[in-house]
Amino acid sequence: MKEFFIGDAAKFENKSIETFFVLAQIQKRERKQGGAYLALQLADKTGTFDGRMWDGFDEALKECAAGGYVKVRGGISSYQGRYQITVQKMRPAAESEIDAADYLPTTTRDVVEMWAELRGFVDGFKNAELKRLVLAFLDDPKIAADYKHAPAATRLHHAWIGGLLEHVCGLLKVAQALAPFYPEADPDLVMTAAILHDIGKTRELEWKTSLKYTLEGQLVGHISIAMGMLREKVQGLPGFPERLRVVVEHIILSHHGKFEYGSPKLPMTPEAILFSMIDDLEAKMQAVRSEFALHQQSGGEADELTDKMYALDGRAFLNARRYLDEAKED
Repeated sequence: MKEFFIGDAAKFENKSIETFFVLAQIQKRERKQGGAYLALQLADKTGTFDGRMWDGFDEALKECAAGGYVKVRGGISSYQGRYQITVQKMRPAAESEIDAADYLPTTTRDVVEMWAELRGFVDGFKNAELKRLVLAFLDDPKIAADYKHAPAATRLHHAWIGGLLEHVCGLLKVAQALAPFYPEADPDLVMTAAILHDIGKTRELEWKTSLKYTLEGQLVGHISIAMGMLREKVQGLPGFPERLRVVVEHIILSHHGKFEYGSPKLPMTPEAILFSMIDDLEAKMQAVRSEFALHQQSGGEADELTDKMYALDGRAFLNARRYLDEAKED
């Protein structure tokens, strides 16, 4: 049973630990003053942190591979506001020593409930063709199984098992709430975009022992994968309107909003504009939410800014609610 989790590192500062991790990354690097060391990234369900192994690592380098489980002995310290571990010893872990539930971050929401929530939105569609299209995906056993468990990313936002489904359910709620304010945008089309825009991540990402990209994900990417999946499903739907296919494809192609964000097209319909902004908002707010949790776990005070978030232009953030709530307690 794993007794140390990365999220509790603050409690173990300047202490030695011996426990198990997923070895997310391992790389031999040269020291500036000569010699070499191992740069490691270790993970469990509460997060990741960096490790350094300065000597005696030849056997570990030979036996331990990225993506595998390892047993580590080392000391916890803090560097530039982040916890890390200096590793004295590392070996591959035996299968009998591992409980996979300890290593992959998982949604705190009930997957069965979220799936029912998602299908409830689809049941409310007025556009029968869009309902037919979405159900072609949701009723596919392989896609459905992956959809329920896939992360939405490997880091930044919803980077955990069930993260994609959680992200989509959040988008559907926001889309439903905003629909009355923007009558020029068809709500069923916006909700279809919410459900299908990241469908390619079920093949772009893998989540067996750690969250990482598949070879297809690295070479093709989730937007292109989604386009292929969409066209395959449309071919199996006799009489599906060609114009509707084009509009749905456009929302998927443009949902990142800007060329510099990896979007092949800029949003050019009301639905595409609205959805790209909803998607961006929901992802950024979740990223900030996760950073606040990490800041608090690391012992950060309410009147302190978080570390700089390079995913959000290098900005640091203040948890205003926590800051103001603490003032009420004084």
